[in-house]
Amino acid sequence: MVRNTRIALFTEQYLGTIYAKMAYGLMRYRPQDIVCVVDSKFNGQKVKDVSEYDFDIPIVKNVDEAVELGSNTLVLGIAPSGGKLPDDWNAPIMTALQKGMSIWNGLHDRLGEKFEKEICRSDQKIWDIRVPDFTPQIGMARAASLKNKRVLMIGTDMAIGKMTAGLELYQALQKSGQEVDFLATGQIGISITGKGIPLDAFIVDKACGAVEQLVMDAAHKDIVIIEGQGSLLNPGSTATLPLMRGACPTHLVLCHKADQKHILDLENIVIPDLSEFIKLNEDLASSCSTLPKAKCIGMALNTSMLSETAALDEIKKWEDRLGLPVTDVVRFGSDKLVDRLV
Repeated sequence: MVRNTRIALFTEQYLGTIYAKMAYGLMRYRPQDIVCVVDSKFNGQKVKDVSEYDFDIPIVKNVDEAVELGSNTLVLGIAPSGGKLPDDWNAPIMTALQKGMSIWNGLHDRLGEKFEKEICRSDQKIWDIRVPDFTPQIGMARAASLKNKRVLMIGTDMAIGKMTAGLELYQALQKSGQEVDFLATGQIGISITGKGIPLDAFIVDKACGAVEQLVMDAAHKDIVIIEGQGSLLNPGSTATLPLMRGACPTHLVLCHKADQKHILDLENIVIPDLSEFIKLNEDLASSCSTLPKAKCIGMALNTSMLSETAALDEIKKWEDRLGLPVTDVVRFGSDKLVDRLV
């Protein structure tokens, strides 16, 4: 499903918003497979013209134009709160299937069941990424006995850059010659790497066991980077705890957006002192020392909204405050975190 694809990213009315992060993730990490973006709002422009990302990818009006450009796979390129399929997306999905395209769906709606009768070619597939492909055991802290380094990406909020920071750190560790793996736990990471678990699709009682199985399958790697989900600070998120319990991390990397003062759309929940937040995560991960003691090795700071000079000043400010290495892994690389981890 993830090879020999010519992808059209469907973002109708969402390109340029925070909810198009599925599309942006694939643009960054699978650029060789992207043919175009389908979004009638920005028809005829390039992605770099309508977003902060410098991608020279054409935007077309509809699925028909995407097929004319050679696309054979339609990827639903959004990750909205709640993961629900927009009602007006049914018609273009139907068109794509009738034209022989495969569908990658990272939303909670199960399109395989809904559109199965519309498949007209033997090589067509509907990939519902958020449908688990195994039933895990109950978590038993088996990862605590492993001798490798398990790095969990944590964040001050949802959609803060945990996956991006994890992938950047993974690639940097690969280049340095380490035996390393990246363990995807969400639909975007899975669609980029072709493997992983859709954590939020498992019932609560099974979530820890699903993470544990993912980590145990990578036990032969010296270092594993576990993609973070959600945040302990966000009242709508319960994902961090099963990640901690299932992975039994030995190290943490904090992800934060430089200009963010409160939880997105919740101004009453102010982001606290980051030193205290780091300690909270370390304490919860170790569970009163009954599990491996996880230490935060540094911070991945998203400075995309700042000039380079302001970004470097912000990085130095946080290094002084936290006593930890801080970097924007996209702008300035991951060497500081690699050095600390290795």
